[in-house]
Amino acid sequence: MRTFSSVRLIAVLTAVCWSSATGAEHSWPRFRGPSADGVAPDHRGLPITWTTTKNVNWVADVPGWGWSCPVVCDDRVFLTAVIADQPTRVPSKGMYLGEGVREPAQGIHRWMVYCFDLDTGEMLWKHEAHTGQPQVARHPKSTYASETPTTDGRRLYVLFGDLGLWCYDLQGKPLWQRKIEPKKTEFDYGAASSPVVHDGQVIVVYDNLEASWIAAFDARTGNERWRTPRDETRSWATPLVWTNPIRTEIVVAGENRNRGYSLDGKLLWEFDGRMSKLVIPSPFAAHGLCYIQSGFVADNHRPTFALRPGARGNIAPDRDFENSQFIAWYQDRSGSYNPSQIVFGDYLYTLYDQGFLTCHDAKSGKEVYGRQRFSPSGSFTASPFAFNGRLFFLSEDGLTYVVKPGPAFEILQRNPLDELCLASPAIVGDKLLIRTASKLYCLTEGAELDDGK
Repeated sequence: MRTFSSVRLIAVLTAVCWSSATGAEHSWPRFRGPSADGVAPDHRGLPITWTTTKNVNWVADVPGWGWSCPVVCDDRVFLTAVIADQPTRVPSKGMYLGEGVREPAQGIHRWMVYCFDLDTGEMLWKHEAHTGQPQVARHPKSTYASETPTTDGRRLYVLFGDLGLWCYDLQGKPLWQRKIEPKKTEFDYGAASSPVVHDGQVIVVYDNLEASWIAAFDARTGNERWRTPRDETRSWATPLVWTNPIRTEIVVAGENRNRGYSLDGKLLWEFDGRMSKLVIPSPFAAHGLCYIQSGFVADNHRPTFALRPGARGNIAPDRDFENSQFIAWYQDRSGSYNPSQIVFGDYLYTLYDQGFLTCHDAKSGKEVYGRQRFSPSGSFTASPFAFNGRLFFLSEDGLTYVVKPGPAFEILQRNPLDELCLASPAIVGDKLLIRTASKLYCLTEGAELDDGK
């Protein structure tokens, strides 16, 4: 581990742009929430313990397969899924280190958008965005609805990565659609990066083996504002719109280069971080720093970088991370494969797919504790989340481990939902929303399902 000079700039993170009518306590507008970091405001109504009936406000059936995460706006919860008219390969838990499903799934599929009432779980509307047979293959653990939608408080933006981008008003009226030309991806894993919306632009990254790009679409009309080619092939990370004291920029992790773009798509900075072969975790910001990581399990170099704002050009020529003024610190073997990291208080926590947790000082990178195993053991894909002075880690078995923050590893609670879980939750007010393979749970302290339903 290498540490560098101390952090000098402390950023005040701003949330995604919202309409004035949308209260922050009822907003979870994108993957990992308003600040893209998985940390929710404290609320005494949020539960620390739960089961499939205890502290369950409601549970809704979600037809079809999908690993998109719930997003929330104006007391409405949005999800996507794909329904097939004949049996297809069912995603299962655990590690996959080989090729994807080499042929597209057979039969007619329906790409669905769902809207649920946040207070009752009633399905308010659904829309069939597309019907047809898939044109691309996918990762055997993934689905054709793995990208999380995003909202600016006025409209909902839904990306099905190898198919297109759809826009709806919050009442379910389709407003516009933009087709995305499908491309061959590494190992036929398909697309997965989720869209983000900022200042009237919907930003999409599509890295593939043929023609990778980042582009912005006008949020009102869907017209393409700009498109910038990317020299990347094996990256699936969701971009971060990073508002810092110097500027607002778009940060995108990549195998060949980590990059920062201006809001009109111009390259601001880049560097070769010797990232691992497959780049999946998404960048986020805390303590005035931007954290970028990758950790494919078969690679020796699985780095975490903490970056200062204001970078220009190549910030680490010849991979000289120690002498870069914009790299606050760097860890060479602390990145995870699928889950994104989380900063809570002064600590950075890294969740590993195989069921381990590590802790580092978020400002210096100094190790606080090494790999600690969850018990009972499990595998993990969903990213961590936090509220009310607790850390939460949702396993693929649907078991959430509640961990005490701080310099010692301590499991406080284990909460079962008893079904496959790969999606990261959403948290709004006193409600925790967790998607399982077939259901959407709304969890609130003191609630109980009627008649055990």
